[in-house]
Amino acid sequence: MIQKNETFKTFPLGFNWPVQDPFLFCVHHKDAYPEGNEDQGPSAKQLGNRSLGSDFQNPSGWSMYHGRTVPGFPEHPHRGFETVTIVLEGLVDHSDSSGATGRYGGGDVQWMTAGSGMQHAEMFPMVHQDRPNPLELFQIWLNLPAKDKFVKPNYKMLWSEQIPIVTKTAADGRETTIRLISGQIDNVKSLKPTPDSWAAAEANHVSIWLAEMSPGAVLTLPAVSGTLNRTLYFYEGESLSLDGEVLTSYHGCALMGGKEVEVVNGVTAAKFLLLEAEPINEPVVQYGPFVMNTREEIVAASRDYQATAFGGWPWKRSDPVNPQSSGRFARYEDGTVETP
Repeated sequence: MIQKNETFKTFPLGFNWPVQDPFLFCVHHKDAYPEGNEDQGPSAKQLGNRSLGSDFQNPSGWSMYHGRTVPGFPEHPHRGFETVTIVLEGLVDHSDSSGATGRYGGGDVQWMTAGSGMQHAEMFPMVHQDRPNPLELFQIWLNLPAKDKFVKPNYKMLWSEQIPIVTKTAADGRETTIRLISGQIDNVKSLKPTPDSWAAAEANHVSIWLAEMSPGAVLTLPAVSGTLNRTLYFYEGESLSLDGEVLTSYHGCALMGGKEVEVVNGVTAAKFLLLEAEPINEPVVQYGPFVMNTREEIVAASRDYQATAFGGWPWKRSDPVNPQSSGRFARYEDGTVETP
């Protein structure tokens, strides 16, 4: 977690990016996957001597993560928080303990509230056998307050074609384009998250922006509230000026939420992620994929998972993928199928 400090302090962006309450985790995956095989994974020759099942070293521009045949994250549980997965390039195959599944990518966002407990798998199918399969995504973990930690698990898709894109033009005509995942800009509101999300109440001021600034563009982040936690992650470009302080590429900065902040881009195009929200201000006790308020609740979560497997696992394999020819879709627990 970032320690609050009004002094301008920056931090480097490693694998896990520092966050502020109510955010728990943020990671940027950018993998230059090669051509795939008939199993939608890399060939044995491409794998080389990787430590399959725990491959995070990115030895040739990509990782298998916990995948062995297909890259990604096979069957694993969550309780007490929610995940927001933004896939800018490539595809993700979702499967969960309720029997829901889907494939999304190309700007789509999955908003999943784990609540009382669920298992899911997130695999990165390499669907193209004749060309590379690049992947770029962000995954953000957003906490739930104690009163909502046992809500019914749920997920929904925010399809790329429906996500608002807001263009802000400075006096000299230079533009900033913002993909509005959560929150509001001027009179434009984002799509709604899952109903039990901390982001569902406008008073919680949850904003998730992905911004692209043209060279020399200027953007003003509005004052929201003195209690707002605001963090900017500058992940592509040369330099940004934040109220006159310089932020270099692949660095982040915690900003004051109660005052306007002028962001001025340098001489090359730039991209940043903005996360901001009112804090939950409750104790956070985390053990791997469980996030609760007390140690006793963590023990109970582990016990419940061992006893119930959070509903079991209805799939034949721990790393299910959809057919290679599948397009983008979501099939929910009740059997409803949705496409962009």
